Order: sequence, then structure tokens, then C-alpha cells
Amino acid sequence: MKLEFLEAGEIVSTHGVRGEMKILPWADGPDFLLDFKRVRIGGVDYKIESCRIQKTCNLLKLQGIDTMEDAQAMRGRTVEVYRQDAPDGLIFVAELLGVQVYCDGACIGEVVDVLDYPANKVYVVKGEHSYMIPAVKQFVLSTDLDRNEMQVALLEGMQTDEN
Repeated sequence: MKLEFLEAGEIVSTHGVRGEMKILPWADGPDFLLDFKRVRIGGVDYKIESCRIQKTCNLLKLQGIDTMEDAQAMRGRTVEVYRQDAPDGLIFVAELLGVQVYCDGACIGEVVDVLDYPANKVYVVKGEHSYMIPAVKQFVLSTDLDRNEMQVALLEGMQTDEN
């Protein structure tokens, strides 16, 4: 199901004395946050003045956060982005949880977890049986968050509780 806000990372420290904050991104990489003009922290909207990459993190400067003390007060909080500001076709793990999974027209369960392996992600589906489905086009045929449905193709061995 599409969410209104998507958790994008955590404020882990301050950077400098002018209110810049170091963000540990929860997306595939720190470049994700570069395209946003606003974020939400603790239910409050902030306009992004600047965002740049430092190694695996983002350095974020928000309007109204102008001192190291202001930034320090934000430490440990979650940074959210608006779903409507995210690129079309982008799907977050949080949106996949609870999606109903169908194979050949029959519901086989719902996504309960997404495992992140080096080669690709794997969807854990639970219903009458349990399945581990690699998140690749060969097996995940379509995902429709508006309808809360995913169409998949299964191979022998994907059902984890079969003998």
C-alpha cells in the first residue's frame, strides 16, 4: 500500500557549526535524498537548503536549523520524505509489507519481510505455505501498490516449507 510519508534515514550527528546534519540513508544509497526539496522530521516539514553526499551519508542543511545546537537537538530522529515527491515507479520496502501476492490467479499469501542479499532482494511471503521469491523480473511479474497486489511466477524450491 502506498504510504504518505517514507522513512529515508536517521540523523546521526551534526556537521560544522551552521546547523548541517549528517544523515545515514536507509535507501539504496545517499544519492536518493539529493532530489528532494523538503523533508519531514517529527511531524514538522522542513525546506532543504542544501544536500550533499559525504562518503555513505548525506549532509543536510534545513531552513530554520541554523546552529550546531539546533542540529544536535535533532540527533536520533528519523527523516521522512513525501511519497508524492518520490520518483514514479519507486517502491519502498515499507510499502511492500502486507501486499497480497498472487500466482496464476490464486492468492498465495502476503509479503511479510524483504531480505537484502548482495545479488538482489528476496521477498518472504506467508500464507498457507511460506515462500522466498527473488525480487527479479523473472519471478516478480508486476506490483500494483494502489491495488495492494503483486503477481509472481513460482519455481520448484521457492516454497520453503515443502519436503
